[in-house]
Amino acid sequence: MKVLVTGAAGFIGFHVSKSLLDRGDDVVGLDNLNDYYDVDLKKARLRILEDYENFKFVKCDLADRATMEKLFGSENFERVINLAAQAGVRYSLKNPHSYIDSNVVGFLNILEGCRHNKVEHLVYASSSSVYGANTKMPFSVHHNVDHPISLYAASKKANELMAHTYSHLYGLPTTGLRFFTVYGPWGRPDMALFLFTKAILAGEPIKVFNFGNMERDFTYIDDIVLGVVRVTDRIPAGNPEWSGDDPDPGSSYAPYRLYNIGNNQPVQLMKYIEVLEKTLGKEAKKEFLPMQPGDVPKTYADVDDLIADVGFKPSTPIEEGVERFVKWYREYYNV
Repeated sequence: MKVLVTGAAGFIGFHVSKSLLDRGDDVVGLDNLNDYYDVDLKKARLRILEDYENFKFVKCDLADRATMEKLFGSENFERVINLAAQAGVRYSLKNPHSYIDSNVVGFLNILEGCRHNKVEHLVYASSSSVYGANTKMPFSVHHNVDHPISLYAASKKANELMAHTYSHLYGLPTTGLRFFTVYGPWGRPDMALFLFTKAILAGEPIKVFNFGNMERDFTYIDDIVLGVVRVTDRIPAGNPEWSGDDPDPGSSYAPYRLYNIGNNQPVQLMKYIEVLEKTLGKEAKKEFLPMQPGDVPKTYADVDDLIADVGFKPSTPIEEGVERFVKWYREYYNV
Protein backbone atom coordinates (compact mmCIF):
# COMPACT_ATOMS: atom_id res chain seq x y z
CA MET A 1 0.00 0.00 0.00
CA LYS A 2 0.93 3.64 -0.24
CA VAL A 3 0.72 5.15 3.24
CA LEU A 4 1.15 8.71 4.51
CA VAL A 5 2.67 8.75 7.99
CA THR A 6 2.68 12.19 9.57
CA GLY A 7 5.15 12.85 12.36
CA ALA A 8 7.52 10.36 10.69
CA ALA A 9 10.58 11.85 12.40
CA GLY A 10 8.88 11.55 15.78
CA PHE A 11 9.14 8.69 18.25
CA ILE A 12 6.06 6.66 17.31
CA GLY A 13 5.97 7.86 13.69
CA PHE A 14 9.54 6.66 13.10
CA HIS A 15 8.85 3.18 14.45
CA VAL A 16 5.53 2.84 12.58
CA SER A 17 7.13 4.01 9.32
CA LYS A 18 9.98 1.52 9.72
CA SER A 19 7.53 -1.33 10.37
CA LEU A 20 5.52 -0.48 7.24
CA LEU A 21 8.68 -0.16 5.14
CA ASP A 22 9.97 -3.50 6.41
CA ARG A 23 6.84 -5.25 5.16
CA GLY A 24 7.07 -3.60 1.75
CA ASP A 25 4.62 -0.68 1.89
CA ASP A 26 5.47 2.61 0.20
CA VAL A 27 5.67 5.29 2.88
CA VAL A 28 5.59 9.05 2.49
CA GLY A 29 6.79 10.46 5.79
CA LEU A 30 5.81 14.00 6.70
CA ASP A 31 7.30 16.08 9.51
CA ASN A 32 7.96 19.76 10.20
CA LEU A 33 11.10 19.00 12.26
CA ASN A 34 10.14 21.59 14.88
CA ASP A 35 12.39 22.29 17.85
CA TYR A 36 10.03 21.13 20.62
CA TYR A 37 12.88 18.74 21.38
CA ASP A 38 16.31 17.90 19.93
CA VAL A 39 16.07 18.16 16.14
CA ASP A 40 19.26 16.10 15.76
CA LEU A 41 17.43 13.11 17.27
CA LYS A 42 14.63 13.54 14.72
CA LYS A 43 17.17 13.76 11.89
CA ALA A 44 18.91 10.61 13.13
CA ARG A 45 15.62 8.73 12.96
CA LEU A 46 15.03 10.08 9.46
CA ARG A 47 18.43 8.91 8.26
CA ILE A 48 17.43 5.34 9.08
CA LEU A 49 14.15 5.67 7.16
CA GLU A 50 15.87 7.29 4.17
CA ASP A 51 17.95 4.13 3.69
CA TYR A 52 14.76 2.49 2.36
CA GLU A 53 14.03 2.87 -1.36
CA ASN A 54 10.29 2.83 -0.62
CA PHE A 55 10.47 5.88 1.68
CA LYS A 56 10.01 9.50 0.70
CA PHE A 57 10.32 12.42 3.13
CA VAL A 58 8.31 15.62 2.89
CA LYS A 59 9.10 18.52 5.22
CA CYS A 60 5.80 20.24 5.88
CA ASP A 61 3.65 21.60 8.68
CA LEU A 62 0.17 20.10 9.00
CA ALA A 63 -1.25 23.59 9.36
CA ASP A 64 0.07 24.58 5.89
CA ARG A 65 -3.20 24.14 4.04
CA ALA A 66 -1.96 24.76 0.49
CA THR A 67 0.98 22.36 0.76
CA MET A 68 -1.18 19.69 2.37
CA GLU A 69 -3.77 19.97 -0.41
CA LYS A 70 -1.03 19.64 -3.03
CA LEU A 71 0.51 16.62 -1.27
CA PHE A 72 -2.78 14.73 -1.04
CA GLY A 73 -3.70 15.61 -4.61
CA SER A 74 -0.44 14.30 -6.07
CA GLU A 75 0.32 11.16 -4.02
CA ASN A 76 -2.91 9.06 -4.07
CA PHE A 77 -2.56 7.65 -0.56
CA GLU A 78 -4.53 4.51 0.26
CA ARG A 79 -4.12 4.86 4.03
CA VAL A 80 -3.16 7.77 6.27
CA ILE A 81 -1.67 7.40 9.77
CA ASN A 82 -1.65 10.76 11.55
CA LEU A 83 0.92 10.71 14.34
CA ALA A 84 2.01 14.34 14.02
CA ALA A 85 0.88 16.49 16.91
CA GLN A 86 2.08 18.93 19.47
CA ALA A 87 2.55 16.51 22.34
CA GLY A 88 2.94 16.90 26.08
CA VAL A 89 0.52 17.81 28.86
CA ARG A 90 2.87 20.17 30.71
CA TYR A 91 3.98 22.11 27.63
CA SER A 92 0.33 22.87 26.83
CA LEU A 93 0.29 25.13 29.89
CA LYS A 94 3.13 27.21 28.43
CA ASN A 95 2.34 27.30 24.72
CA PRO A 96 -1.38 26.62 24.17
CA HIS A 97 -1.53 28.13 20.68
CA SER A 98 0.80 25.49 19.24
CA TYR A 99 -1.73 22.79 20.23
CA ILE A 100 -4.54 24.42 18.28
CA ASP A 101 -2.34 25.06 15.23
CA SER A 102 -1.05 21.49 15.01
CA ASN A 103 -3.70 19.33 16.66
CA VAL A 104 -6.86 21.09 15.46
CA VAL A 105 -6.06 23.15 12.34
CA GLY A 106 -3.54 20.55 11.15
CA PHE A 107 -5.94 17.69 11.79
CA LEU A 108 -8.66 19.44 9.77
CA ASN A 109 -6.24 19.59 6.83
CA ILE A 110 -5.68 15.83 7.20
CA LEU A 111 -9.43 15.16 7.23
CA GLU A 112 -9.99 17.35 4.18
CA GLY A 113 -7.15 15.63 2.33
CA CYS A 114 -8.63 12.22 3.07
CA ARG A 115 -12.14 13.32 2.12
CA HIS A 116 -11.23 14.75 -1.27
CA ASN A 117 -8.77 12.05 -2.32
CA LYS A 118 -10.58 8.78 -1.62
CA VAL A 119 -8.36 7.64 1.26
CA GLU A 120 -9.57 4.20 2.37
CA HIS A 121 -8.82 4.59 6.09
CA LEU A 122 -7.56 7.34 8.40
CA VAL A 123 -5.88 6.16 11.61
CA TYR A 124 -4.92 8.90 14.05
CA ALA A 125 -3.26 9.25 17.44
CA SER A 126 -5.48 10.19 20.31
CA SER A 127 -4.27 9.89 23.90
CA SER A 128 -5.06 8.42 27.29
CA SER A 129 -5.14 12.07 28.40
CA VAL A 130 -8.71 12.34 27.05
CA TYR A 131 -9.92 10.44 30.16
CA GLY A 132 -9.17 13.59 32.16
CA ALA A 133 -11.16 13.71 35.38
CA ASN A 134 -12.46 10.14 34.94
CA THR A 135 -11.63 7.87 37.88
CA LYS A 136 -13.43 4.62 36.97
CA MET A 137 -10.75 2.03 36.16
CA PRO A 138 -9.77 0.58 33.81
CA PHE A 139 -10.39 3.39 31.32
CA SER A 140 -12.71 2.17 28.57
CA VAL A 141 -13.49 3.64 25.16
CA HIS A 142 -17.13 3.09 26.11
CA HIS A 143 -16.86 5.61 28.97
CA ASN A 144 -17.86 9.24 28.48
CA VAL A 145 -14.79 11.54 28.28
CA ASP A 146 -16.18 15.04 28.48
CA HIS A 147 -13.96 16.41 31.25
CA PRO A 148 -10.42 17.00 29.95
CA ILE A 149 -7.99 18.66 32.38
CA SER A 150 -5.39 19.97 29.92
CA LEU A 151 -5.59 21.71 26.55
CA TYR A 152 -3.58 18.83 25.08
CA ALA A 153 -6.32 16.41 26.19
CA ALA A 154 -9.02 18.74 24.86
CA SER A 155 -7.28 18.91 21.47
CA LYS A 156 -7.18 15.10 21.28
CA LYS A 157 -10.86 14.82 22.21
CA ALA A 158 -11.52 17.41 19.50
CA ASN A 159 -9.76 15.11 17.00
CA GLU A 160 -12.11 12.27 17.92
CA LEU A 161 -15.16 14.51 17.47
CA MET A 162 -13.89 15.91 14.15
CA ALA A 163 -13.14 12.40 12.86
CA HIS A 164 -16.64 11.24 13.74
CA THR A 165 -18.12 14.18 11.87
CA TYR A 166 -16.23 13.22 8.71
CA SER A 167 -17.13 9.54 9.14
CA HIS A 168 -20.79 10.60 9.35
CA LEU A 169 -20.84 13.23 6.60
CA TYR A 170 -18.56 11.64 4.02
CA GLY A 171 -18.37 7.96 4.97
CA LEU A 172 -14.64 8.31 5.70
CA PRO A 173 -13.50 5.31 7.79
CA THR A 174 -11.60 6.64 10.81
CA THR A 175 -9.98 4.96 13.80
CA GLY A 176 -8.64 6.82 16.82
CA LEU A 177 -5.99 5.24 19.02
CA ARG A 178 -5.63 6.29 22.64
CA PHE A 179 -1.98 5.64 23.49
CA PHE A 180 -0.95 5.03 27.11
CA THR A 181 2.52 6.32 28.22
CA VAL A 182 4.67 5.03 25.38
CA TYR A 183 8.37 4.36 26.02
CA GLY A 184 11.29 2.62 24.36
CA PRO A 185 14.35 3.15 22.12
CA TRP A 186 14.43 6.40 20.13
CA GLY A 187 11.94 7.85 22.65
CA ARG A 188 11.06 11.48 23.31
CA PRO A 189 13.51 13.44 25.50
CA ASP A 190 10.62 15.11 27.38
CA MET A 191 9.25 11.78 28.63
CA ALA A 192 9.96 10.43 32.12
CA LEU A 193 12.17 7.47 31.20
CA PHE A 194 14.44 9.64 29.05
CA LEU A 195 14.64 12.41 31.66
CA PHE A 196 15.27 9.95 34.48
CA THR A 197 17.99 8.07 32.61
CA LYS A 198 19.81 11.25 31.63
CA ALA A 199 19.69 12.66 35.16
CA ILE A 200 20.71 9.44 36.96
CA LEU A 201 23.71 8.90 34.69
CA ALA A 202 24.75 12.54 35.25
CA GLY A 203 24.36 12.20 39.03
CA GLU A 204 21.56 14.79 39.05
CA PRO A 205 18.24 14.49 40.95
CA ILE A 206 15.11 13.28 39.19
CA LYS A 207 11.78 15.04 39.69
CA VAL A 208 9.19 12.67 41.15
CA PHE A 209 5.74 14.26 40.94
CA ASN A 210 2.81 13.70 43.32
CA PHE A 211 5.46 12.56 45.81
CA GLY A 212 5.74 9.28 43.88
CA ASN A 213 2.05 8.39 44.23
CA MET A 214 1.55 7.88 40.50
CA GLU A 215 0.62 4.85 38.44
CA ARG A 216 1.00 4.58 34.69
CA ASP A 217 0.06 1.98 32.12
CA PHE A 218 3.55 2.06 30.56
CA THR A 219 3.38 0.67 27.02
CA TYR A 220 6.43 -0.45 25.08
CA ILE A 221 6.89 0.99 21.60
CA ASP A 222 6.86 -2.37 19.76
CA ASP A 223 3.41 -3.09 21.19
CA ILE A 224 2.18 0.32 20.08
CA VAL A 225 3.52 -0.22 16.56
CA LEU A 226 1.96 -3.66 16.18
CA GLY A 227 -1.37 -2.24 17.35
CA VAL A 228 -1.20 0.71 14.93
CA VAL A 229 -0.30 -1.47 11.93
CA ARG A 230 -2.98 -4.09 12.65
CA VAL A 231 -5.64 -1.42 13.12
CA THR A 232 -4.57 0.31 9.90
CA ASP A 233 -5.18 -2.93 8.01
CA ARG A 234 -8.68 -3.23 9.47
CA ILE A 235 -11.09 -0.72 7.94
CA PRO A 236 -13.94 -0.03 10.37
CA ALA A 237 -17.60 -0.42 9.50
CA GLY A 238 -20.61 1.06 11.24
CA ASN A 239 -21.90 -0.65 14.37
CA PRO A 240 -25.43 -1.90 13.51
CA GLU A 241 -26.29 -2.10 17.21
CA TRP A 242 -25.42 1.55 17.90
CA SER A 243 -28.37 3.58 19.21
CA GLY A 244 -28.80 7.29 19.72
CA ASP A 245 -31.04 6.50 22.70
CA ASP A 246 -28.02 5.09 24.55
CA PRO A 247 -25.00 6.27 22.52
CA ASP A 248 -21.81 4.23 22.80
CA PRO A 249 -18.83 6.66 22.76
CA GLY A 250 -16.46 4.01 21.39
CA SER A 251 -18.29 3.22 18.14
CA SER A 252 -20.97 4.63 15.84
CA TYR A 253 -23.48 3.92 13.09
CA ALA A 254 -20.77 5.56 10.93
CA PRO A 255 -17.44 3.83 10.03
CA TYR A 256 -15.73 5.11 13.17
CA ARG A 257 -13.92 3.34 16.00
CA LEU A 258 -11.78 4.11 19.04
CA TYR A 259 -9.28 1.80 20.73
CA ASN A 260 -7.03 1.98 23.76
CA ILE A 261 -3.50 0.74 23.22
CA GLY A 262 -2.04 0.21 26.68
CA ASN A 263 -0.25 -2.53 28.57
CA ASN A 264 -3.38 -3.22 30.66
CA GLN A 265 -1.18 -3.36 33.75
CA PRO A 266 -0.55 -0.14 35.71
CA VAL A 267 2.86 0.18 37.35
CA GLN A 268 3.67 2.38 40.33
CA LEU A 269 6.08 5.18 39.41
CA MET A 270 8.45 4.19 42.24
CA LYS A 271 8.55 0.63 40.86
CA TYR A 272 9.37 2.00 37.41
CA ILE A 273 12.22 4.04 38.89
CA GLU A 274 13.44 1.01 40.82
CA VAL A 275 13.61 -1.07 37.62
CA LEU A 276 15.53 1.76 35.91
CA GLU A 277 17.98 2.05 38.82
CA LYS A 278 18.63 -1.68 38.70
CA THR A 279 19.17 -1.60 34.93
CA LEU A 280 21.56 1.36 35.15
CA GLY A 281 23.31 -0.02 38.22
CA LYS A 282 22.98 3.34 39.90
CA GLU A 283 20.59 4.79 42.49
CA ALA A 284 18.62 7.93 41.68
CA LYS A 285 18.65 11.08 43.76
CA LYS A 286 14.96 11.91 44.11
CA GLU A 287 13.29 15.29 44.42
CA PHE A 288 9.69 14.69 45.51
CA LEU A 289 7.25 17.30 44.21
CA PRO A 290 3.47 17.89 44.20
CA MET A 291 1.24 16.93 41.28
CA GLN A 292 1.69 18.99 38.14
CA PRO A 293 -1.36 20.90 36.83
CA GLY A 294 -3.12 18.94 34.07
CA ASP A 295 -1.71 15.61 35.25
CA VAL A 296 -3.62 12.58 36.55
CA PRO A 297 -2.59 10.19 39.35
CA LYS A 298 -3.31 6.94 37.47
CA THR A 299 -3.93 5.50 34.03
CA TYR A 300 -5.10 1.98 33.22
CA ALA A 301 -6.23 0.81 29.77
CA ASP A 302 -9.13 -1.52 29.06
CA VAL A 303 -8.01 -3.24 25.83
CA ASP A 304 -10.89 -5.70 25.40
CA ASP A 305 -12.03 -4.11 22.12
CA LEU A 306 -8.51 -4.21 20.70
CA ILE A 307 -8.26 -7.91 21.54
CA ALA A 308 -11.72 -8.70 20.14
CA ASP A 309 -11.36 -6.75 16.89
CA VAL A 310 -7.69 -7.06 15.92
CA GLY A 311 -6.56 -10.01 18.04
CA PHE A 312 -3.78 -8.18 19.82
CA LYS A 313 -2.87 -7.32 23.41
CA PRO A 314 0.25 -5.37 24.45
CA SER A 315 2.36 -7.50 26.78
CA THR A 316 5.98 -6.32 27.07
CA PRO A 317 6.97 -6.19 30.78
CA ILE A 318 8.67 -3.00 31.99
CA GLU A 319 11.82 -4.89 32.97
CA GLU A 320 12.34 -5.90 29.33
CA GLY A 321 11.29 -2.57 27.86
CA VAL A 322 13.42 -0.45 30.19
CA GLU A 323 16.47 -2.63 29.53
CA ARG A 324 16.06 -2.18 25.77
CA PHE A 325 15.72 1.59 26.18
CA VAL A 326 18.83 1.86 28.36
CA LYS A 327 20.84 -0.22 25.87
CA TRP A 328 19.79 2.12 23.06
CA TYR A 329 20.45 5.24 25.17
CA ARG A 330 23.98 4.14 26.09
CA GLU A 331 24.81 3.33 22.46
CA TYR A 332 23.25 6.47 20.96
CA TYR A 333 24.81 8.90 23.46
CA ASN A 334 27.97 6.84 23.92
CA VAL A 335 27.52 6.77 27.71
